[in-house]
Amino acid sequence: MAHPLIEFLAESAQQAAKSCRWGWKVLRQRGPSQFQFWLIALLIGSISGFAALLFRKGIEALQSTLYGTENINRLHSFAETLPWYWILFIPIAGGLVVGLLLDKFTSDARARGPADVIEGAAINEGRVGVKDGFVSALASLITLSSGGSTGREGPVVHLAATFSSWICEKIHANGVTGRDLLGCAVAAAVSASFNAPIAGALFALEVVLRHFAVHAFAPIVIASVAGTVINRLEFGNVTEFVLPGESALAFYQELPAFLLLGGVCGLCAVALMWTIFWAEDVGSQVMTHMRLKRWMRPVISGALLGGLAIFYPHIIGVGYETTSAALTGELVLHEAIIFVVLKVLAVSITMAGRMGGGVFSPALMIGALTGLAFGLIATPIFPEISGSHTLYALAGMGGVAAAVLGAPISTTLIVFELTGDWQTGLAVMVTVSISTALGSRLVDRSFFLTQLERRNIHIAAGPQAYLLGMFSVEKIMRPLEPDSQPSEELCWEMIQRGQYVDRNATLETAMPMFETSAQAVIPVVSLAGADKAPVLLGAVHHVDALKAYNKALAATAAEEHS
Repeated sequence: MAHPLIEFLAESAQQAAKSCRWGWKVLRQRGPSQFQFWLIALLIGSISGFAALLFRKGIEALQSTLYGTENINRLHSFAETLPWYWILFIPIAGGLVVGLLLDKFTSDARARGPADVIEGAAINEGRVGVKDGFVSALASLITLSSGGSTGREGPVVHLAATFSSWICEKIHANGVTGRDLLGCAVAAAVSASFNAPIAGALFALEVVLRHFAVHAFAPIVIASVAGTVINRLEFGNVTEFVLPGESALAFYQELPAFLLLGGVCGLCAVALMWTIFWAEDVGSQVMTHMRLKRWMRPVISGALLGGLAIFYPHIIGVGYETTSAALTGELVLHEAIIFVVLKVLAVSITMAGRMGGGVFSPALMIGALTGLAFGLIATPIFPEISGSHTLYALAGMGGVAAAVLGAPISTTLIVFELTGDWQTGLAVMVTVSISTALGSRLVDRSFFLTQLERRNIHIAAGPQAYLLGMFSVEKIMRPLEPDSQPSEELCWEMIQRGQYVDRNATLETAMPMFETSAQAVIPVVSLAGADKAPVLLGAVHHVDALKAYNKALAATAAEEHS
């Protein structure tokens, strides 16, 4: 009889050999295809990284030409020396070019952004419109170069998604592969824009894909690293902002102040988002009532921006000079408060004009100014237990940005990577958590998801809400047959009662009708016109709708947990 230890070792060796054989089989079957996929991810990451770099360089070159300065990092200081009519003319001219460009080459004269990328990931198999993407990138470049008061990260994210979509079409990628490659493009674009590889990868997972599936992690990290390498080859391993000395909590008793700052930042973020949406609605009403041409909308916004910039050139462009001044404590209290109000106004005007650009960089600026103002008020009250007021500026920068993006994890990390200051983790995390929790309750999770909700695209509620909109009733309906249910007579009776759906409708329209009609079927018709009778095409069955919906839910769950 063998010794128990020998039996145990022999059994363990057999299990190990079995595992090795299984692993070798999987490696032979899936290894080559997986390696090819990672190579494609690396390719997309490199393309997106270069696209982000060229977009940034293009803005710098055009901005330098228009405003006549070589150092665009000090743009608003130089703009103060320019004639007032030149400050007014540049954004008007930029708005005219953008308006004509969008009016001619897009269906709705609107520049695309991250919200469209999120929509593509959720319901369009990881794809965005290629033509709209390139036109929007050009429009956003002109906007940011000619005085538009938005950020460059939004256009870069959509531009990267455009390249990814083009490649996905060429390789005939399915939905899962398309979404993963879309995440790769977004990660590389963000990391190349901000020299932030960790935040870039997490931004793609947290904001765009909205899951943390293991199968997507490796290719997204590969692409994010590629984007970062491209950034560092050009700019070196430097941070976007340089902080004055060390920033640290004076005492842990100071943490409640950052809880309060988080609430203030959440309210500021909500005010920013609500103001943008209000300005968009006002802009649409003005265009309708005055019967203006679509291309005139960016021109009007440009005129308003130019008039504001004559007195306050701080609103011009991305605003990194003002953000840096806030982080280094170079502004006094009244300046910080005034610049917050002006930046919110300027961003809203730019977005209402549909000129293009993102909201992340403006959110960073507004957050830094809000945090600085809070710190200038709070630190003199309890000087014995208070740190530097610039620490509040840093925490405020993360607080407002996180609430706007609805992305507390990636925003926290990007603040650290933008500044290189990892010693302020507790203050930033506390502020970000409170601001995000508050902001997400007052809008639909984030700025981007609220944009989609306003377009009647219900992604904020999760797959159970938006998946219904992916299925056309025409594809699920059954044709009517003489000896089958429902009968044609029953269908016409339901049509007379108004219980029918158009052939172009989706299950989002049909499913509630099953509940209200208490019927197992809903007639499907073709509406020829207001003065013509509908044409009966067939009927959609409740059981068929539920089968399609459950299958989609199962596929989504499998993707998110694989």
